[in-house]
Amino acid sequence: MSSDQLSPLIADLHLLTVLAATRSFTETARRLGLSKASASTRISELERAAGVLLVRRTTRSVGLTEAGQQLVHEMQPAFERISESYTAARDLVGAPRGLIRVTAPVALGRQHLASCVADFLLRYPDIHIELELTDRFVNLANEGFDLAIRHTQTPPDTHVAWLLCDTHSVLMASPQYLARRGVPSHPSELAAHDCLLYLGGSPTRSWTFVRKTKRRSDKSGERVGVNITGTLKANNSEVLRDALLAGLGIGLLPDFSLPTGTSASLQPLVQVLPDWQVQGFFGEHIYAIRPWSAQVPKAVQCFVAHLRESFAHGFAPALAGAPAD
Repeated sequence: MSSDQLSPLIADLHLLTVLAATRSFTETARRLGLSKASASTRISELERAAGVLLVRRTTRSVGLTEAGQQLVHEMQPAFERISESYTAARDLVGAPRGLIRVTAPVALGRQHLASCVADFLLRYPDIHIELELTDRFVNLANEGFDLAIRHTQTPPDTHVAWLLCDTHSVLMASPQYLARRGVPSHPSELAAHDCLLYLGGSPTRSWTFVRKTKRRSDKSGERVGVNITGTLKANNSEVLRDALLAGLGIGLLPDFSLPTGTSASLQPLVQVLPDWQVQGFFGEHIYAIRPWSAQVPKAVQCFVAHLRESFAHGFAPALAGAPAD
């Protein structure tokens, strides 16, 4: 096929690669600024031009045929190089500009990221941000996101990651609940309490505690596993925080979701078992991550720098300990 014949098909071939990632005509159309009908029609025209079926459509899903998969496999690296080259050339001149699609956990986004984004957009008016707050695990490459803000222990090796700050989880309860049910002095006593559970990627009915030591490098602290029960499970830390404030039980919160107060004495929640650390929840670091690429757009670089500046001091609210019985 000559270049004159191929040129009109380039945009449709790129559309096919996006469809391969999203597996959805609706999401593909949204990402490319098209109508769903237009996206579907252009794929049909591409199939007629190629003389072979490329997309397998059903009422429930969209997939590629073997011919479509082979075509996308061979074209995808070329389109990625084109995108990176164009971005690099555009970034050589003028102020940073362009669209950044960002995803972040709901609580972190509402409580800390929203004001940070507003400050950034005032500083860089030629940059636009689409911010999607969700507590589900997002596949950045497949869903077209440039950046994710995540609390995790270790970022994936296949991504570029920038450490924003450290974070930690705290076991909390309201004074009213503790007055009614008593203050646990050892993790094993939690088995007799109402505990509020976070529904993360690996939901569990048990918590593992490690006794804190004076030296952070000392890993020899006592470990205790506890089976817990309660009346509420949620995948959002704000929901758990409100339930704790209502006196429903004892629960684990990330420090960025703790109620704020001017001093420990004004905190509506108090810390339970402060000498113990719960393992395996929420992660100990906040990262900005993106799928690996040889070229990071200047707009993304500027936003990450702004995030690192804004999150540099982490989250360190004053905490009140539960009174002893």
